[in-house]
Amino acid sequence: MSVENAVRVHERLAEYRNRFDALFAEYFDALARRPLAHGSFAVEALDLVRDMSLRGGKRLRVALVHEAARLVAPDPVPGLDEAALSIELLQTHGLIHDDIVDDSPVRRGAPSVYYAYRERFPDRPQTALGLAVLAGDLAAFLSLQVLLDAPLPRDLRQAMAAVQATTGADTVVGQFLDLERDFGPVPDRERLDLVSDHKSARYSVLAPLRLGLLAAGEDPACHHDELARYARLVGVSGQLRDDYLDLFADPGTTGKPAGTDLRAGRLSYAVCALLAATGGRDREVVEAALSDPVCPPETVERVQETARRHGVDERLREDIRRSAREASALAATWRPRWRGEAVDFFEQLPLWGAERTL
Repeated sequence: MSVENAVRVHERLAEYRNRFDALFAEYFDALARRPLAHGSFAVEALDLVRDMSLRGGKRLRVALVHEAARLVAPDPVPGLDEAALSIELLQTHGLIHDDIVDDSPVRRGAPSVYYAYRERFPDRPQTALGLAVLAGDLAAFLSLQVLLDAPLPRDLRQAMAAVQATTGADTVVGQFLDLERDFGPVPDRERLDLVSDHKSARYSVLAPLRLGLLAAGEDPACHHDELARYARLVGVSGQLRDDYLDLFADPGTTGKPAGTDLRAGRLSYAVCALLAATGGRDREVVEAALSDPVCPPETVERVQETARRHGVDERLREDIRRSAREASALAATWRPRWRGEAVDFFEQLPLWGAERTL
């Protein structure tokens, strides 16, 4: 990918993020003025949902909603703001529940919602857990409410809410698959791709595409197979990159120690590639580190050295780029049907994502 194209994608994403962050803050300000929250616990939960939602993120899903609409319509159409709010609220729900499942103390440089409640109720862990679950549930239901309350024709509101309801169910199934993956034999590539598709691709890529097209008056059902294929390729490339960075990236870049998946016993793309490539003493080194929560940095460095010696790092990077290239090539086939400027964005986005911090 050329530097010029990378800069163009980055600037485009920054424009969407800056505008949306202000919109998101206004949404929560308006929500706080409504009689939604009664009692201090509900008010506190809404505050925590707000804090998590506004804390950061690239807002890639927001950009995808708008760019999907631009495939059909040159100018912004009604419903895009509500669709963007909905998809980001669903993301907040996912983050809150992810941190409960993974027992993660930190999210985006601050305490996770779960750990914020644990600090609030140090002597009542079950209460802290229950409140964190409810806060995540609140974000999920708000993601549907914002669509059902949108000033749009009834049929469109219902169609967009149906997309989100289906997406939410798919994401929960993805969580089940993610947990199940780490039990039993080492999963094959098809299984790993299935987890990535359900846990992230469907809500991070496919749902924004469908919502944007619906808002612009296009029926996404007519293009379901190719949209789902594009989303899956982008999602797999992104998860491969995340798993690669978890093992190989400089902690100063990622903000967390290397080998988190290894210590947690997660059979990620990187860990599975390591196990498949090694045998004998090398595999023993990997297996000794796997599921060891106190695995020291020196052992992780040995695992990294073993991986590099077997070419695992290079193969992962090539897998990341291959999936991105396939997604880009698929988007290029949309050009005869949809607006070229927006197609350009969907062509370049996977390539930009594949190269970030590799």
